Amino acid sequence: MVSDRFKSALIDIVLVGSVALLLVFFYVPIVTLVVFSFTGSRMLTLPIETWSTEWYGALLAKPDFLPALTNSAMVAAISTVFVTVLGTAGAIAWIRFRFRFQQAFRALTFAPLLFPQLLLGVVMLLWFSVLGQWLGFSNGLPTIVIGHIVYITPFALVIVAVQVWGFDETLEDAARDAGASGWVVFREITLPLLWPGIFSAASFAFLLSWGNFYVSYSLGGTIRTLPTFVYSGIAVGSSPIYPALATLNCIPAIVLVVVADIVRRRAARRNRLAPAE
Repeated sequence: MVSDRFKSALIDIVLVGSVALLLVFFYVPIVTLVVFSFTGSRMLTLPIETWSTEWYGALLAKPDFLPALTNSAMVAAISTVFVTVLGTAGAIAWIRFRFRFQQAFRALTFAPLLFPQLLLGVVMLLWFSVLGQWLGFSNGLPTIVIGHIVYITPFALVIVAVQVWGFDETLEDAARDAGASGWVVFREITLPLLWPGIFSAASFAFLLSWGNFYVSYSLGGTIRTLPTFVYSGIAVGSSPIYPALATLNCIPAIVLVVVADIVRRRAARRNRLAPAE
C-alpha cells in the first residue's frame, strides 16, 4: 500500500513540475526575444557571436516607427476611456438592476467574446465599407477605435462585474440615510470600492488595444499601428529590429502590472482597516 505521505509528495511534485514547465513555456520565448535584440548580427541565429544595442537605434531611426507608436498610443488611450466607462456602467446594470430582456442583454454582452478577432475584424470591415460609401468616409483611426471598443468592452464588463458582485450595498444605504446625495454616495462610497476592478479593467483594456492586430489590420486602412508595423516588416524577412521592439513593448505591460498590484494592495489594506476605523 502506498502511504498518504508518498501520495501527497507525488502530487506536490506533479503540481510544482507542471507549473515550472508552464512558466518555462511562457517565458523562454520572451527571454529569447530580449536576447536577440542585443545581437550584433543581422541574422537571428544562436549562438550570438557579438553583442550590440544598434538595433534599438535602427528601430528609432525607421521613419514609420514613431507614427505607428503614436497611433497605437492614441487608439489604446481613447479606447480605454470608452471601454472603461461602458464596461463599468454595463457591469453595474448587469449585476445590480433587474429589467426586461436582461437575459438578452447578458447574451449580447458576451457575443463579441465568442467571435474570433479575425472574423470580427472582417465583419466590421464589411460594415464600415458600406457605411463609408453612404457617408463618405474611409477607414482610419476612428474605425480602429470603434472596433477596439466593440471587441474589448465585454472583457472590461466582466472584470468590473466581479468587483460589483462583491459590493456591499448597505454602505450606500447608510450614506443615503445620513443625508448624502446620489453623487456624493457614488464619489465617496461606490467609486472607491469599485476602483480596483475599474483600474484592472482599464489596464487590461489598454493592453488588449495596444497589442491588437486583427481588428487594427482590418479597419486601419492605410493607418499603421505597432502590430501592423511589425507585420509589414516581418512579412519581408526577419530582423533584430523586431525583437528590440518587442523588448520595448514589454515596458507598458510591466508598468501597468506593477501599478495594478499596488492599487490592489492598497485597496486590500483599506478594506482590512475599515472595520477598525
